[in-house]
Amino acid sequence: MESILYNYYNSPLGEIELAANNDALLWVKFLETQKATKPKQTETESFLFKKTIEQFDLYFKKDLEVFDLPLAIHGTEFQKNVWQKLTLIPYSKTINYLTLAKQIGDVNATRAVASSNGKNRFCIIIPCHRVIGSDCSLTGYAGDIWRKKWLLEHETRNKNYQTDLFL
Repeated sequence: MESILYNYYNSPLGEIELAANNDALLWVKFLETQKATKPKQTETESFLFKKTIEQFDLYFKKDLEVFDLPLAIHGTEFQKNVWQKLTLIPYSKTINYLTLAKQIGDVNATRAVASSNGKNRFCIIIPCHRVIGSDCSLTGYAGDIWRKKWLLEHETRNKNYQTDLFL
């Protein structure tokens, strides 16, 4: 069984739990939105956590648009495909679930795409917050809708994110 290391980042949106093994991040999640309430783990210092925190600092200062961190991505091939497509959505742009399903190659997979989006274990880093409803509504976000709205406004520098649909 691999050893899991933990650290925490105090973001403008609340505390984020960082978990890693010796090689890569295992998850990055808003602490208060995790389904199972558990005590905070003992924090460990590592180069990977230092690099992650530095990149989050730059992101929240609007000085970083794309994260460059090793991620241990676990999921089905379909989920991995969805998450890979999410990384291609440019900073400050949005896409809807139907268009994402079309990019995956199956217009009937909108619900599966939404489900995969919700299972993303790397909040902000894999930008699932950039996926919106077909009517430009802010639907579904594991980190709560208010955070999704905040992130989109942060990235668009307070422009109307609904006009920035990336297709």
